[in-house]
Amino acid sequence: MALRTKLYTLECSLNLNDRCSARVFPPKAFSAYIVLHMWNKMLGALWRHLPKRVRRWGVRLVEPRFMVTAGAVILDKDKRVLLLNHVFRAGSGWGIPGGFIEKGEQPEEALRRELREEIGLELEHVEFAFARTLKRPAQIEIIFRCRPRGSTGRQNVEIKGIEWCELGELASKLSEDQCDLIRRALGVGANAVD
Repeated sequence: MALRTKLYTLECSLNLNDRCSARVFPPKAFSAYIVLHMWNKMLGALWRHLPKRVRRWGVRLVEPRFMVTAGAVILDKDKRVLLLNHVFRAGSGWGIPGGFIEKGEQPEEALRRELREEIGLELEHVEFAFARTLKRPAQIEIIFRCRPRGSTGRQNVEIKGIEWCELGELASKLSEDQCDLIRRALGVGANAVD
């Protein structure tokens, strides 16, 4: 009886039980609580003793999967934004450069690699701007503000066109989402790019 009273007092102090006016746990509720508590402890102990590979498989089975990409809002010295016409991009094809992050790769490394592969461009300055999630496709985008080093080189088969675009001309080439993404990356006030 003392254990039931202590548990009841604890639940009342934590506002876990809406029947705090009663002095004692109903026997069925107490039994369910004990069984649930024991079940959780047993599952936790079992989980901790499983091989690491089995635990990873279990997590992959129940956790959502998503892709991770790195994108760049690149401004040249004339404050123009670099846009690429991608073969595989839906809609008009125009958008900011970027691509998928490979296993074990850091986001900035992935961005630099993608730019080298797609248009032969090196970056002088790279700064994290923001990250966002997309529901469809299940994706996390990591967006950077960048300055180029030199000019674009050859373009690979994934790219149909390269253009430096004035900020006022973006709406004519890009989707509203891409325009919003660029505005957000460039920021306003304290976050503005020099």
